[in-house]
Amino acid sequence: MPQMFWGLLKKVPPEKETQIQDDAKINLTNFNPVEFMMTFQLANPVFKVTLNAEKGTFSILTEDQKLPSIENAGLMLKYKVKGLAYCFPLKNWTLTDSQPKKVDWMPQGALDIMTFDIPADEHGIVCHLQFGILQEYPLVVWKLDVSNQGSDAVEMQSIGLLELNPDSGGKIIWPEFRAQKDLGFFSNGWQSWSPSQWYPANGRMNLSKLGGLQLPMINNLGTPLPKEKGVFSSDFFAVIGDRVGRSGFLLGSLSQKNHFTSILADFNGQGSLQMWANGDNARLEVGCSISTDWAVFNPVLLDHREPLEKYLEAVARENHIRVPEESPTGWCSWYHFYTKISETIIRDNLKAIVAQQETLPLQLVQVDDGFESQIGDWFTFKAEFPNGVAPLAAEIKAEGLLPGLWLAPFILHPKAEIIKQHPDWLLRKANGKPVNCGYVWGAMTTALDLTVPEALDYACRVVKTASEAWGYPYLKLDFLYAAAVDCQYQDRTVTRAQVLRRGMEAIREAVGPDVTLLGCGAPFGGMLGLVEAMRIGADVSGDWQPTFNGIQLFIKNEPAMPCARNSIRNIITRANLHGHWWINDPDCLMIRPDTHLSLAEVQSLASAIALTGGSLLLSDDLPCLPKERLKIAECLLPIIGDRARVVDWFDSSMPSMLRLDQVNSSGEWHILTKFNWQDKSDDLTLAAEEYQLPAGDYWVSDFWSGKTILVNSEERLWLEGIGAHGCAVTAWRKALPGEVVYLGSDLHISQGVELADWSINHKEIKLTLRLPRKAEGRIKLWVPGELHSVKVNEQKINLQTNADGVLSIPVTVDGFAHVVVELK
Repeated sequence: MPQMFWGLLKKVPPEKETQIQDDAKINLTNFNPVEFMMTFQLANPVFKVTLNAEKGTFSILTEDQKLPSIENAGLMLKYKVKGLAYCFPLKNWTLTDSQPKKVDWMPQGALDIMTFDIPADEHGIVCHLQFGILQEYPLVVWKLDVSNQGSDAVEMQSIGLLELNPDSGGKIIWPEFRAQKDLGFFSNGWQSWSPSQWYPANGRMNLSKLGGLQLPMINNLGTPLPKEKGVFSSDFFAVIGDRVGRSGFLLGSLSQKNHFTSILADFNGQGSLQMWANGDNARLEVGCSISTDWAVFNPVLLDHREPLEKYLEAVARENHIRVPEESPTGWCSWYHFYTKISETIIRDNLKAIVAQQETLPLQLVQVDDGFESQIGDWFTFKAEFPNGVAPLAAEIKAEGLLPGLWLAPFILHPKAEIIKQHPDWLLRKANGKPVNCGYVWGAMTTALDLTVPEALDYACRVVKTASEAWGYPYLKLDFLYAAAVDCQYQDRTVTRAQVLRRGMEAIREAVGPDVTLLGCGAPFGGMLGLVEAMRIGADVSGDWQPTFNGIQLFIKNEPAMPCARNSIRNIITRANLHGHWWINDPDCLMIRPDTHLSLAEVQSLASAIALTGGSLLLSDDLPCLPKERLKIAECLLPIIGDRARVVDWFDSSMPSMLRLDQVNSSGEWHILTKFNWQDKSDDLTLAAEEYQLPAGDYWVSDFWSGKTILVNSEERLWLEGIGAHGCAVTAWRKALPGEVVYLGSDLHISQGVELADWSINHKEIKLTLRLPRKAEGRIKLWVPGELHSVKVNEQKINLQTNADGVLSIPVTVDGFAHVVVELK
């Protein structure tokens, strides 16, 4: 049987092990720098890392035998010299110090580290290897420094950070026998719009078929797009897991300051696994060096409440990330007007926002694409904006709201005047032609070369002018991938990751620390710690599936084209990034009735946005929205802010199960959501067990249908006729004998955030509702025993109970509402 993925957990033979006298300490015995046969070790209570210096391999063994390990991984350099390609496995390491070091690696904490020198190859390329185990976190890290001490410049193609090749004994060691179908792979896409999802190991990747029209936008040049069954790729990080044993590991990097990171897994036959830093053919001149970002290995419990938490936190520390406390709410012009906007349109919607502040308190007013004369010509405006955009910012600010502006500082339309004026600023391919940044705005776009100082200065002047002179403290920066497509920079010594990162650092310096930046269409690594918010999915649209000029037939399965389905997928699969790396931008909510989205689909989009904690921006013509559609948006405010746990993230390519735990003065409740992703209406069932809730009786309220049901222990909740692509958002509260239960309301999708205070004695139940808006609706209570009266804001109302004895109380909330239920 294939050994890589289905072997049993093994220990390194005793004769090849250094005796570890204390699991928390590192020991070297019989140290001799010339004896390459020696196997060195790093260890703590979580890991044992063995390093075979002569063979140039390493193994990461987990002390918990329920977790997988990797064995005999190698390192590799690929580069070109004078046009000829070379590939060198990195072997014959020499330990640099007689004793390993214990260092305080800020900001990651205590690190046990060993360093090795790797001798020059035939072209004088020398490497320095660092391997470490973090003591406070379950992470193994390593990196390579590559120096050119030869006589010729080399073009780096890739720096292999992990090569698990079965021909040289490389393998993943699973705790128990596993067939290929039992395993899975979570793939993270390169940039905001790139699909991110789980795949079964015997499945096939969800790839675009649009070639040069779209692939330059969504695919990292250095990451393969495997079409074969059982072969998968990922960018920045990936998770390989055992669906039966519910364990796995994450492989990736802690940053992308120097290189984009690619991962490739082949589950066929004996299988293989690779991770490398993209060299991008950047020239490494004689006497120069380059370092990779830190690679990382992190064991994962697939059913943990936050499976990737330790990795996400480590990335945040590495990139000095500070996430704002509150997610923004607002309005964006794009998804109703697209580029056909004007001063009048913006003003009309501003008036509507101001008029509706009491019931729909939005703060951000974002002027999107359509004000500029051409993409790239940011200092000239269309006729519909005769005064530019500065007066609009002043008007928005005068109303006490936040002005926001859309810009795309790196990408260029081929008709932009800036191209004619400064052809030397263009990013070009090796053949001298302008790069292809994909089909947008009815044309094949190109980009600025940010290694040209004047071009970078122009991009910085654009954002600085927008924030300072025009008065926009919130900037959405779009199509940022354009700086890092397939190209040959004028400065040939830098990688695409370095160019993008340095470009964004320059942008941040230009606008200063007080301007909020939202990254979009952007590779993640280049944004970390530099933007406050980040788009994490494809553009939404008024269609469930991709549609172009009314055509769906050939593109309906495209994974990254604008549509509600693709947007929702990434909203869910990347929900865990919110609060760790930035505020997630799930894109806009469209609630108007005249799109091609059904009411059920609008409710699913609203639910996915609300329950994952990110920003909430409406994108309809607000003066024209009917009240019943406005109600959908109103019930999402205030933003919950917390991100839901995605229960089936490693079991479904389109996850359908969310769990969000909440607590208030009435106690704890659980928001369990299930989506119906079928193309037809269907009945949905929910059970406490499948969401990992304790067994017991629960009162359950479904927000969208308004139903309240008592679900007894070991029963399942059955909801009939959930529309195609619709969902149920249910609140589960423990039903205890003789106890009063607050069951939720139709005031807020959480069915509980609205409750500010709750107290009970033998005579009465007192509760206070609090919302940052005016609202009318109903709250529901389960009250055992007889009732005397109900008062809302000191006004007595008629008692209303349903067949199950659930008390329904009409309320009007104007900031607060006070309810008293008197008992007999």
